[in-house]
Amino acid sequence: MIGQCAVVILKESIKLTMYKTITEGSASIHVPVNEKISHKLDVFYNPVMKFNRDISILLLNSIESKNLTIADPLAGSGVRGIRFMCELDRGKIATIAFNDHSAKACALIKKNIELNHDSARSRPYTITNQDANMFLLQSKGFDYIDIDPFGSPNPFLNNAVIRLSRTGLLAVTATDTSSLCGTYARVCRRRYWAQPHHNHLMHELGLRILIRKVQLVASQFEKALEPVFSYSKEHYMRVFFAVRKSKSAVDKIIDQHGTYQDAGPLWTGRLWDNELVKRMMNRSKPLPYPFDRECLNRIAQEAKISTIGFYDIHMICKAHKMPAVPKFARIIDSVKQKGYLISPTHFSPTGLRTTMPREGFEELVRNCI
Repeated sequence: MIGQCAVVILKESIKLTMYKTITEGSASIHVPVNEKISHKLDVFYNPVMKFNRDISILLLNSIESKNLTIADPLAGSGVRGIRFMCELDRGKIATIAFNDHSAKACALIKKNIELNHDSARSRPYTITNQDANMFLLQSKGFDYIDIDPFGSPNPFLNNAVIRLSRTGLLAVTATDTSSLCGTYARVCRRRYWAQPHHNHLMHELGLRILIRKVQLVASQFEKALEPVFSYSKEHYMRVFFAVRKSKSAVDKIIDQHGTYQDAGPLWTGRLWDNELVKRMMNRSKPLPYPFDRECLNRIAQEAKISTIGFYDIHMICKAHKMPAVPKFARIIDSVKQKGYLISPTHFSPTGLRTTMPREGFEELVRNCI
């Protein structure tokens, strides 16, 4: 057996003939044989979220903290926690708590841990079969809590913040991007207390709306949540927060809530800790499995620029009725020659983030043909 295991209400048996074995990262996992990803699955596994889990591992391996108590309240197949067991540096984990409301999921998690016996290196763990909020409230607290639901994270934020240690990390995923990006603005106003925009900036503004909502929940408990790594990709948004228990720190966070082009209120501060991003880039180079390094590289470039929003080059060209779109490399070189910062953005393949004012930037783009 790997480490110490406490299993609560794990009476459900599973037939492995209903599952296939896949490899993700350094872990082997039994996952359901299903073509459609749905929250109605007995055991949830989403292969599209591999990058989400890759980034989590890179980030935890890039911080100085050791002996972390880790919680995965919505564990599903257990793939995230098992990859932590297999891939996080020695001494990084004190214990991992797996939880899922599905008894079948808990039974599969145990099977999946056993499947990785050799590579998990005696990591202490627990498996519980509870509602995620009950699991959090009945715990003694954790240094790292990962909230990765199917849909909005709202139902879990309150109790996750309550059980987050004073110097911990909170990871939050939102897959309800249709509301955050303005397709359903009324839903965004109800869930996130903010007005979204449905334009070229919608993913960044939606991410900033999400950040503010999580910060407001934490502020009730005098916990300041500072984003250290944030991104939007495919159908979801993801933020890692560093927590600080301090009234004055909470006030400083709230002071950075505002609006941008009539969207918001939202977070107007930095989305990344630039030094952390650099360490993550260095850690990503020797990874022994396929990894979307291009996305991380774009984030590393734009993390150096503390602006809100970016320019969409195709929109500028269309507005000025330009006969062609200039090469991005030429635009970037021209902006740098004028002494401004500029980089591609991971939020859009046609966007550039820069410190150059709009009027001068648009004129520069027109001259780059």
